[in-house]
Amino acid sequence: MGLQRIEIDKEFPFTVSALFDYLSQHENLSVLFAPAKVRRIQDGEPQANGVGSVRELSLPLAAPFQETVTVFEPDQRIEYQITRGSPLKNHHGEMLFSETANGSRLRYTIVFEGKLPLVGGLVKPVLERGIRKGLNKLRL
Repeated sequence: MGLQRIEIDKEFPFTVSALFDYLSQHENLSVLFAPAKVRRIQDGEPQANGVGSVRELSLPLAAPFQETVTVFEPDQRIEYQITRGSPLKNHHGEMLFSETANGSRLRYTIVFEGKLPLVGGLVKPVLERGIRKGLNKLRL
């Protein structure tokens, strides 16, 4: 099925700074990627969750995989890619943060392919549904 794309555009009643601070903490991403457990395994620069930081995602009955932060612009942008252990390839995630009249907006895009046929198409709806559900639960 080739390249898969998830696009989420959501507004929040939180400041950009509060939303960015929350979503930049690797461990908080467990809410978005449930049932995966997320933990930072390598610090980045200049902040622990900044460029070069690595998080490990562990799913029940599956081998853990790792994502590495490649861009970290406070209150603006976070980009990352899967760097180890996933059935996905050519993965790129981007979170863009902006201010709105009533709070903030997150534009979250993920693109990827499966390493094997059909994998990407199977992962996409599960991943998108989980992220949307997690974002709807955010209470900062």
